[in-house]
Amino acid sequence: MKVIFLQDVKGSGKKGEIKNVADGYARNMLLPKGYAVEANATNINKLEGAQASAQHKIDVDVQAAKEAAEKIKGKKVNISAKAGSNGKLFGSVTAANVADSLAEQLGVKVDKKKIALSSDIKNFGSYTATVKLYNGIAETIDVEVVEG
Repeated sequence: MKVIFLQDVKGSGKKGEIKNVADGYARNMLLPKGYAVEANATNINKLEGAQASAQHKIDVDVQAAKEAAEKIKGKKVNISAKAGSNGKLFGSVTAANVADSLAEQLGVKVDKKKIALSSDIKNFGSYTATVKLYNGIAETIDVEVVEG
């Protein structure tokens, strides 16, 4: 019997795969437990539609990441911070601060977890940060910390 796997089944198949399995295995194990459905025309069309939809979402996300990378390429973000008399910052500038400044100054929204700082920012000066926009799409920006 031909089935479409709805989830990974060790030793049998992976999610989204169409495979021929023994009739008894399909009727007694895969179908009742919801691991697979019978591979008829309706289910095959649903699978193809779901795969096309997933691919379209990936394409849209990659395009958005490329556009964001163009916006921030070679740009500098200014962050104002307060410091004591010795020039040392109260606390430090974090990836969240950089993400907020990116959204405010360049109009690019990035999750703070996608920003990697080159070093801890605890003093005034220039630093670099890597912004990972998508798998394989990253851009480096300059971060200028000024007194404010």
